[in-house]
This record gives sequence, structure tokens and C-alpha cells, in this order.
Amino acid sequence: MNKGDSSMSWVHDNEIISYEVNLKNDKIVVHTFYEKDNQTEFTDIIFEGVISHLFEHPLKGSIILDIQDYNIQLFLKENKELLAKNKNHGWPLMYNDIEELERKLSQEHFKYIVIYSSYGLNGWVLAKDYKIDVKANK
Repeated sequence: MNKGDSSMSWVHDNEIISYEVNLKNDKIVVHTFYEKDNQTEFTDIIFEGVISHLFEHPLKGSIILDIQDYNIQLFLKENKELLAKNKNHGWPLMYNDIEELERKLSQEHFKYIVIYSSYGLNGWVLAKDYKIDVKANK
């Protein structure tokens, strides 16, 4: 990590270049870069085992503030209306009640991963895991 402040993630202040959603392979890759003092760092945030996601405000020049993962209980609490609206569409998966959904997501070890922004794109991903992959430093 070359950005100094160890309290922030490796992608703090990175600009989002693009993102790819691969529904067939349950994967999302967010391509970012960070540039300061003649240093450019290209970093991918790779979400694996993705079941669902919601990104809002995708703007050119989007800047990541931080990325954090939380338990499924917080996902259920923060997305009550969205879950109720989409339950009959099999989203994020088929379930009879919230308790069953919580049990299924917890048993399968899904995480509620939230992307916070300083500007632009923010949102969340329900996935089994994610990793930060620094692609190149110049």
C-alpha cells in the first residue's frame, strides 16, 4: 500500500475507470486507478460468488472513499423495501420469508460489501468474497 493512511482501504481515492458484470460466472470486476506525484497505480476490485449488486450514481470521474464488508443482517435491515418489492421476482434468490433468506445467505457465507464514494458511483455487492488486485505501478 503506497497511499500512507493505513486506516483507509487500498482503493481510497482511486478513480473508477469501468466495471464488468459477468452474470454467468457470478463475478464483478471494478477497474480503478490512482495517480499522485508521478505514480500511477491500476487496481481491480474483484467480487466473486456474486448473487446481486446495486450501483448508483455512476459518473465519469467517480472516486472511491472506502469499501467495507458487513454481515447479512445489515443488508436485510438497509434493504427492506427493495427486498419486499422484488421478492416475487426471485430476487436476490427464491425464499418464503426474511428469516429463510437470512438463513440461506448466512449458510452460504455471503457478505454485504459496500462501496462508499467521495464522488459518483456508490453501492453494494452481495458476494462470497472480494479481493484487491494491484495490476501495475508506474
